[in-house]
Amino acid sequence: MRTHVFTLLLHFAGLCLQAQQEINYDEAKVPDYTLPELLVTSQGKAVKTVRQWEKLRRPELLELFAAQMYGRTPDDAGITVRYELLAENPAALGGKATSKQVRFIFSNGKKEHEALLLLLLPNGATDNVPVFVGYNYKGNHSTLTDTTILYSKNFALVREPGHPDWERGCQASRWSYDDIISRGYAVATMCYHDIFPDKPGLKDHSVVSLFGGYGSGTEAPEEWQAIGAWAWGSSRIVDYLATEPRIDTDKIALMGHSRQGKAALWAGAQDTRFAVVISNNSGEGGAALSRREYGETIERVSSIQPSWFCPAFNQYRGREQERPIDQHQLIALIAPRAVYVASAVEDRWADPKGEYLAAYHAGPVYRLYGLRGLESAEMPSIHQPVMNNVGYHLREGIHDVTRYDWLRFLDFADKHFRL
Repeated sequence: MRTHVFTLLLHFAGLCLQAQQEINYDEAKVPDYTLPELLVTSQGKAVKTVRQWEKLRRPELLELFAAQMYGRTPDDAGITVRYELLAENPAALGGKATSKQVRFIFSNGKKEHEALLLLLLPNGATDNVPVFVGYNYKGNHSTLTDTTILYSKNFALVREPGHPDWERGCQASRWSYDDIISRGYAVATMCYHDIFPDKPGLKDHSVVSLFGGYGSGTEAPEEWQAIGAWAWGSSRIVDYLATEPRIDTDKIALMGHSRQGKAALWAGAQDTRFAVVISNNSGEGGAALSRREYGETIERVSSIQPSWFCPAFNQYRGREQERPIDQHQLIALIAPRAVYVASAVEDRWADPKGEYLAAYHAGPVYRLYGLRGLESAEMPSIHQPVMNNVGYHLREGIHDVTRYDWLRFLDFADKHFRL
């Protein structure tokens, strides 16, 4: 029996190794590719003006990304939300900020779903405060060591009991709160598990379960999944911020890392209230061009459980060159608002060059508006950020969010908020 189990384990390990070896990290093996047209409609009409982009091509692309990648965001007219202030601390971060902890209670009239927001407001400014919005991965309590920060309801569902990576302050290095607050920004963060738990079998505990048709037993090809829900949740945070008198709702920056970088781009494409959209190490399904076939593939990213993408996306496993869309078009959907893409040298899985090229090839739409995209097809060197209306940086290190990243995000937001 033990021999049989050992043989199975070796076979499984071999399959995993074989699958890993199939990932391409050799630039010489990147196939030739042609990107789908950005400024030509499905009827072959050239797009030469902002009006043509906004009336013809932009709606087409939004429809394609909804129907074939992220899923359609359903009508939420039947979903209500109320807010409960759970705690307020005017002496947070050593007196630099006021923290507010707000419970969101979503309801469809029959079922309720909770999410917990942490808002940090700089104590120096009185009004017109710009704000960064972003999800955290392991609970609001993980972003700092403050013992007054509450655990969210879904935390108990997804945490690994006793694992140190889920302890208070375990991801504080990813949140440069002192720098953000010192520069005059507020921060609004929520654990992404509160919107859609990123763990198999917990879809009933997501906001998706509140919407009509959920639980019917069938999924339409374009049915939204986790990324669509996370994008929707980011917009609900903006709804709340509109009730905060000190927040300047014309100066909202959305930052997402990794899978949340994917969700941030999709949220920014749909919701024009995000004046700045930042994608950090978002890779395949985010900022990276699928057609480059370098690092993570559609087959890999679409096999995540629970699913991040709509079922229709699965048809492009191993068929990247056949997709009618690619990620430069997603980034272009954010125009004329500012967008920033960040990569890390050692994060080859996310394909830094593919992330840069997608941002570069979004440039023609920005030029329609008289704005500046990335002006060279050559990537900048490490720690040489480019900050036009489309921005980019490549830093040393691994797949992570670092203080260097945050300082550049702040510089970019300063530039576009004219601070």
